[in-house]
Amino acid sequence: MRRSSVAGMLRANVVDHGDEPMFRFQGTTVTWARHHDRACRVGHALRADGVGIGDRVAFLDRNGLEYFEVLFGGALGGAVNVAVNWRLAPPEMAAVIDDARAKVLVVHPEFVPHLAAMESGLPWVSRVVVLGDPKAHAELGGASDLARRVGYEDWLADHPGGDPGHQGDPDDVSMQLYTSGTTGVPKGVMLGNRNVEIMLELAAKQAFGIDEHTVSLVAMPLFHIGGSGWALSGMSCGGISVILRDVDPIELLRLVAAERITHAFLVPAVLMALSATPAIAETDMSSLDTIFYGASPIAEDVLVRCLDAFGCRFAQVYGMTETSGAIVLLEHEDHDPRGPRRHLLRAAGKPLPGVELRIVDPDTGADAPRGSVGEVHTRSGFNMLGYWDKPDETARTIVDDGWLRTGDAGYLDEDGFLFLHDRIKDMVVSGGENVYPAEIENVLLTIAGVADAAVIGVPDDKWGETVKAVVVPGPDADLDAASIIAFCRRRLAHYKCPTSVDFVTILPRNPSGKVLKRELREPYWRDRERGIH
Repeated sequence: MRRSSVAGMLRANVVDHGDEPMFRFQGTTVTWARHHDRACRVGHALRADGVGIGDRVAFLDRNGLEYFEVLFGGALGGAVNVAVNWRLAPPEMAAVIDDARAKVLVVHPEFVPHLAAMESGLPWVSRVVVLGDPKAHAELGGASDLARRVGYEDWLADHPGGDPGHQGDPDDVSMQLYTSGTTGVPKGVMLGNRNVEIMLELAAKQAFGIDEHTVSLVAMPLFHIGGSGWALSGMSCGGISVILRDVDPIELLRLVAAERITHAFLVPAVLMALSATPAIAETDMSSLDTIFYGASPIAEDVLVRCLDAFGCRFAQVYGMTETSGAIVLLEHEDHDPRGPRRHLLRAAGKPLPGVELRIVDPDTGADAPRGSVGEVHTRSGFNMLGYWDKPDETARTIVDDGWLRTGDAGYLDEDGFLFLHDRIKDMVVSGGENVYPAEIENVLLTIAGVADAAVIGVPDDKWGETVKAVVVPGPDADLDAASIIAFCRRRLAHYKCPTSVDFVTILPRNPSGKVLKRELREPYWRDRERGIH
């Protein structure tokens, strides 16, 4: 039984683990066989609504069982799943749904009111499927939408549980995840069956140690590769997936103990929140094998606190939606917070088997010497098929014999460890010198009383740009701009140091935890003819 696609993985595990638990969610346990039956009904319902092979199906809700029913159901019939970021504003949601030309939209009642604010009217959508009972929410979303609206259970009721039978080819698209949009309009990243196969076989089994005994915590939003990609990896060998609807530190810790979680993927912002939660000291975490973390930088002191508090293995992953998730791994053995290899806590790790990395000088296009910063390029079977309906964007991203430009700045050391600095676009050019904000942020986060920090470039008449620190003070912290700047000057070259400091209560972040630096920069560049994007 082939596991080389989303649908193939489900079919294989139904044969091997049919009556065993697949999901646990809010007190409900669902077996592989039960979930397969539900997914098959979704597949037939989609076909009845005119969804053909390659057509897109949009899903708008927080984490839950129905997401997987629609994901697998679409795959069994050859449709492509499009998970919509529920944190977006209604016009942004509509932009994603319209761009994908989704024929069916499955939506939770919580988000039905947003339909009325979607000015496009969702012209491609012929069916709106409301989770729960739509009659109870008939007043929501506008009367014009009622004609194409149906309740989820009514939608499934008359359809059989037999497999729709679509097999698919390696380069068929199975999932379309939209980038977070930190640089502008989100783009649909097309991940194909071959991406899924290598993700499940190489990453999940070989690198992550996933097996049939894994109890995986699915905590990250499923519209993000860190949510959906991790979820598929965790269930790839027939283990149990425990779904957390929203990230809540108290509930997360309760699930770790109650469900005997063995593996989880968490972003640094969540680890930071957990490390500050008093309940962590009283939680039984003896079941934990490995916590994988990534998607944004983590302060060393936070990481060390988490290593001590959780008492399990930690491993860092680096990747992006365009690489089907993780392509670089910093293994647990490379986490040495009190030993001679402590510096590796700042590394992203080494490439997974079959993954090629090169560092390219952005000015010359030539390979940069070892230890020199440039743009990270990668080539492997993890690389996406391309951006949906954007051939020019695809050609700018996947270049020269299949190398994918990540847009990240970094370098490789002599041992082959990748160290990341920033997104190339976040680099500050001050007086002709390249300044990488991550280097400064690492220093800022060592200052007593600094809870969080980001560095951006702001306009300067003399230098073109100059460095600004945006700092979140911790509770009862006594901080001032002059002392922060002086601290940095004792540890960094002066041209890298902040010339000004802003204090804020929170840094804007996207769902993966990355700071939205474009949002931080915008007020300073708003009236300039040429801004930094």
